[in-house]
Amino acid sequence: MLYIVLVLVLAALGLLVTALITATSLWAWISIGLSVLAGLLLVLDWLRRRRRAAAAEAEPAEAAESAEDSEDSEAAEPATETAETTEEKDVEQTTLLPKAGELGDPGDTPEPDVSEDASDTEKTSTITAAPAVRDGDPPEEQTSADDLVIVSELEDEVVVVDEHPRYHLTDCGWLAGRDTIPIAVGEARQLGFTPCGRCTPDTSLAAAHR
Repeated sequence: MLYIVLVLVLAALGLLVTALITATSLWAWISIGLSVLAGLLLVLDWLRRRRRAAAAEAEPAEAAESAEDSEDSEAAEPATETAETTEEKDVEQTTLLPKAGELGDPGDTPEPDVSEDASDTEKTSTITAAPAVRDGDPPEEQTSADDLVIVSELEDEVVVVDEHPRYHLTDCGWLAGRDTIPIAVGEARQLGFTPCGRCTPDTSLAAAHR
């Protein structure tokens, strides 16, 4: 491109000298046209060089962005795996939590019985704390201090009903037609459940273990 411009400039100069010598304006106009053409070629060459420089600068930037995206995706994958692993551990370690204000000694929390039926285990794992008393619930059994000491350490099975605060003996008449969830009596007390006043589970179980 620069060689063409140089040739055009030399030709324009030669024509200008010829116009001066021959006093012919045509050669002068041709010289001016060649000069303008040379100027346009210079401008085009400058624009082309500028685009190349911009493209060359953009390539390293794009490469750097691609590298950053790759690093971010690689970093995100372990983070996702860690989150999923933590969630799985949380699910595996889900235990029955007592009602606020009635937390017992963690060492007294009974270990889950792996020999229980799978359906019973699933039902028990949904219990977190005893709900509030509402209309239709049986009255609470007034357990004596002596019976309470005995019952709190027992692993005998009682049953509870979802969204109701009492625990019952399996033959309690109030349970008719209701879905029950088996649970250890000591664990039921830790969760905040209270004994049913109709079937009096605390009195019955304490008497059976005296």
